[in-house]
Amino acid sequence: MSHIVRAEERIDLCTDMFMTRMKEFANTGEIIDMSKWAQMYAFDVIGQLFFSRMFGFMKDKSDYRGYIRSLDLLVPILTTSCVLPTYIRPLFLGIVVLMPGVYKALGSLKDIEKAAESCVSERQRLVESGDVTENKDILSSLFDIVREKGEKLDFGMTEVQVEVFGALFAGSDTTAAALSSILYHVVKSPTAYRKLTEEIDQATKSGQLSVPNVQYQEAMKLPYLVACCKEGMRIHPSVALTLPRHVPQGGCTISGDWFAEGTRVGVNAAVVHRDKGIFGEDADSFNPDRWFRDDAVNMDRYMFHFGGGSRTCIGKNLIPQLLRSFDLELTDQEWETHNFWFHKPSNFNVRLRPKATSV
Repeated sequence: MSHIVRAEERIDLCTDMFMTRMKEFANTGEIIDMSKWAQMYAFDVIGQLFFSRMFGFMKDKSDYRGYIRSLDLLVPILTTSCVLPTYIRPLFLGIVVLMPGVYKALGSLKDIEKAAESCVSERQRLVESGDVTENKDILSSLFDIVREKGEKLDFGMTEVQVEVFGALFAGSDTTAAALSSILYHVVKSPTAYRKLTEEIDQATKSGQLSVPNVQYQEAMKLPYLVACCKEGMRIHPSVALTLPRHVPQGGCTISGDWFAEGTRVGVNAAVVHRDKGIFGEDADSFNPDRWFRDDAVNMDRYMFHFGGGSRTCIGKNLIPQLLRSFDLELTDQEWETHNFWFHKPSNFNVRLRPKATSV
């Protein structure tokens, strides 16, 4: 969270580019896949957060170096390999590498790895040369860890490269899935869409939301927006697989059942999020109003959309900026979702129209 707030001016550059593209589509009446644009936005934001620069997905309106295509092709293969018994994996990988396009995708994956190495090497050169113009982004914070306590934590340049690669490999899919789900379910629900746009418009008129760029902390003060974000991530968690953990020494009891030490256990976020004992009898429905119930604090404890721990969706302030400038209309086609490591949406097709009072 601290990195997002600190980098807000740089993220605003990504939002400006996104809004410019949305205005172009609104003027032409072109139907666009919002899930695709959410991922391009997420990738460029990751570039700003880690490297203080956008990759160019939105600027060029294209898949930079084929990263998205490569991830879409490789994630199902890598996920299947991870859940297969160890002795079957070599045979499986040996077969799939012969599939059309897989070899090329592996090359693009190597490009992502090289990009991570290149960014780390370049930043290391700047640090060693004493360049005082270095931006305070996540990469520089990782370098601080290496310098201040790397030896104690066994955290060196290899670990920095792994962190950067992980952000490039996984960061865009999870963020785009969350952002797409929030927008999709809001636009699909006339009641939620009306209540949210009314809250955004009123907040803009009263000066609660900055113009032209809504600030993250401003967005977080809009109660119905926050409820819509929570509900969108609840109904469609970004991570689709169980996140495995090993039972500790001595074993333990989980939900009334005993598990021996070393047993691999996990929980699927979608199962938790649809638990009627936690979220109510309407747990299968998109209903932002549930977050104003008396048990909302308890429900928050069971949110597992990005897995456990402190996480946030970096697009929350993009949503009010988008919805106060444009009316979004879904096409008749339902979106599609693909359940591998990530719970990835696609074909979230919308038409945008400029609002008469847009800012």
